[in-house]
Amino acid sequence: MDPHVAAIREFNRFYTGVIGVLQAGMHDTSYSLTEARVLYELGRRDRMDAADLRLLLDLDGGYLSRMLARMEQDGLLSRERSESDARRQVVALTAAGRDVAAMLDARAVSHLEDVLAELSTEDRARLVSAMAVIRRLLGGPRQAAPYVIRPPRAGDLGWVVYRHGVLYAQEYGWGREFEGLVAGVVGGFATRYDPAREACWIAEVDGERVGCLFCVRHEEPETAQLRLLLVEPSARGMGIGGRLVGECLRFAREAGYRRITLWTRAELTGARRIYRNAGFELIEQHEGQESGRKVVDEIWARAL
Repeated sequence: MDPHVAAIREFNRFYTGVIGVLQAGMHDTSYSLTEARVLYELGRRDRMDAADLRLLLDLDGGYLSRMLARMEQDGLLSRERSESDARRQVVALTAAGRDVAAMLDARAVSHLEDVLAELSTEDRARLVSAMAVIRRLLGGPRQAAPYVIRPPRAGDLGWVVYRHGVLYAQEYGWGREFEGLVAGVVGGFATRYDPAREACWIAEVDGERVGCLFCVRHEEPETAQLRLLLVEPSARGMGIGGRLVGECLRFAREAGYRRITLWTRAELTGARRIYRNAGFELIEQHEGQESGRKVVDEIWARAL
């Protein structure tokens, strides 16, 4: 068995125990997890089309119909034909149904408060962040404002070297020499940092680092250099790369530079697109090698 599959199954067994899914009823009641979820969704709305409820919860139509019939018999909800389409049913909670939904919700909150009470403030934040990462990686909806751009903190520079080494080895086969190059750039930034003329930005999604970029002094007078743009695969398509480059250009102008340059490679098509959209132009190109592979090195530049 794939070890990743085994690890996910183990986590599922653990987490179902945490939330009590395997118990006869949720939160010491007679209601199953599915019934509690139906009551929760109906409690959030005045009325709901039964077909929409089925799609929302991805339930079998016959199974849901039988469940709704039982709840109607118990006085928890009412069903009626849709005024716009007699073939469709509209479902709404009764007063008794709203009371049960509120009770289940309160017990769910109380249960999770007990779970979180055992954790420190830092561990609570890590837990919520990890859950957000799981949702994002498995296709959950993105938030309206999915990322933040911030200055570096302790540990960020080491992360930059690590992720460049791992990611570029996976995607392009670039090895130890490339990682050493990145380490040299980051080390130089750390030891010779001039806050008036140099900067670093870290991008975060749900508290997790997903991108970076540096602006450093170039050997040519009045020229800045954009370096080490990286965006994690899980965060691509959000506009993070363009935002990082925009921050770099703004900083370089305010720092008094009149020109900015960068080094990249022809294989990095996504990065090249960002640079072109930001006004950079390709001014130099030549063949080279990286970890035994042929590459095409490029210099791009623009005025500020």
